[in-house]
Amino acid sequence: MRRSSDLQPEIADESAWWRDAVFYQVYVRSFADANGDGVGDLDGIRSRLGYLELLGVDALWLTPFFTSPMADHGYDVADPRDVDPLFGDLAAFDRLVTEAHAHNLKITIDLVPNHTSDRHAWFQAALRAGPGSVERDRFVFRDGGGFDGSVPPNNWSSQFGGPAWTRVADGQWYLHLFAPEQPDLNWDNPEVAADLARTLRFWLDRGVDGFRIDVAHGMAKPYGLPNIDPRVELGSGILHDNALDPRFDNDGVHEIHRMIRKVIDEYPGRMAVGEIWVKDDERYARYLRPDELHLGFSFGLLQAPFDADAVRSAVEHGLGAVRSVGAPATWTLSNHDVPRHVTRYGGGDLGARRARAMTLVELALPGVVYLYNGEELGLPDVELPEWALQDPIWLRSGHTLRGRDGCRVPVPWEGDTPPFGFTQGVTTWLPQPNEWAGLTAESQLEDPESMLSFYRHALELRKSQPAFNGDELEWYGAPPGCFAFRRKGGGLICALNTSGGPVPLPPGEILLASGPMDGNQLPPDTAVWLV
Repeated sequence: MRRSSDLQPEIADESAWWRDAVFYQVYVRSFADANGDGVGDLDGIRSRLGYLELLGVDALWLTPFFTSPMADHGYDVADPRDVDPLFGDLAAFDRLVTEAHAHNLKITIDLVPNHTSDRHAWFQAALRAGPGSVERDRFVFRDGGGFDGSVPPNNWSSQFGGPAWTRVADGQWYLHLFAPEQPDLNWDNPEVAADLARTLRFWLDRGVDGFRIDVAHGMAKPYGLPNIDPRVELGSGILHDNALDPRFDNDGVHEIHRMIRKVIDEYPGRMAVGEIWVKDDERYARYLRPDELHLGFSFGLLQAPFDADAVRSAVEHGLGAVRSVGAPATWTLSNHDVPRHVTRYGGGDLGARRARAMTLVELALPGVVYLYNGEELGLPDVELPEWALQDPIWLRSGHTLRGRDGCRVPVPWEGDTPPFGFTQGVTTWLPQPNEWAGLTAESQLEDPESMLSFYRHALELRKSQPAFNGDELEWYGAPPGCFAFRRKGGGLICALNTSGGPVPLPPGEILLASGPMDGNQLPPDTAVWLV
């Protein structure tokens, strides 16, 4: 095997497969269940590889399937080098990789380097060993304040609500930027980096094509753990400003990503994408320097309302941020942590029309696209009954924030009633609504007007048409509430109308429209591709 010293940085390789790939996020619990327990698993994913190949995606991203007590549905990892029995075993994973590759699909998996589970062998050893021990140094333990140590070491809050500190029996406190069951690792300890390198090689040796790095702007902690500026609006899913919020985006994180990249470069043709919730474009771009990550999620498009000016601004920021480092932009409209975009854009028929329009905008952009399982079916969020909610945000907020379960309901495959072919069992881990009967993959597959057929057509055009060449955009003048851009180098034109009335189409031949057209007018809530 060639070592990194023999390789140029992959970022310089314009032919690298990921630079214009369409990834499909599989939320493993909710994609397909092969053993009838109502929870998705690895064999379930394998059973649907033909569907994914037919859809036209290039690669899969699997959410964590590692050994875990499931306090945060797998993002609390007790053993990062094994499969939780809920999802299968290592043999099932190996079968999935082999068959995915036979279907021309790459497999990428989640990596969770910021924290472990509180059931991880290291953390259990740290609890037993006591203050000042080498075992405790793998995590962020501190003495408390106040005369008796009963005050948390600083004012940091958890992303899931409540303080970011929990006190243990001997009086010390440990840091958890997420749930108390997810203690943060101490990245100043060389054992932590060595263990992550071992995990990377374990999965690379099993044939994975890359990693999605959870909380890629986390891990490194500032010296002295200073307090958060009281002006910071805290909560889950915000873009972070390191000048005010010291919990994330510390400069030391880049040394960690260089280590990750060095290991990955030992395996030609593999990649890493970071979950980077960073507000400043220049600080974001640092993660994508040639010796760090290959890709980084640009969340501006996901956060933009259905408004042409806001969407254009997100696109310009997304492209501008990566221009200086030579990395492709990475776009997404939904994932397992945010409301589905059909719901965000208004729900019902209106939300579906706008979702189709924004899908054309996203797929017209240069770079990489990440789809979230079920978006190709037009799935909305589900208003679940309180008894069904499982997200730690619901628990940690004292039942005031409903959390993310609404976007995680299992995918409907076929039939007229739940569980819609998701499982051979009777129930699913989150309940599916009866009204999804019209949204199953089976019901949409042969309907040329369905959301699924629309996605398949758009993905086929994106892959086959030379009009999609070129890394830069040229913007046209457009009426208020609208925009139009052209791909320099390929010539594709994409126009979007978010105004209240029809507007004239740019010149060109229509390649694909997100909805019914009105002669040479582009209707509201509609996008179109022209050549």
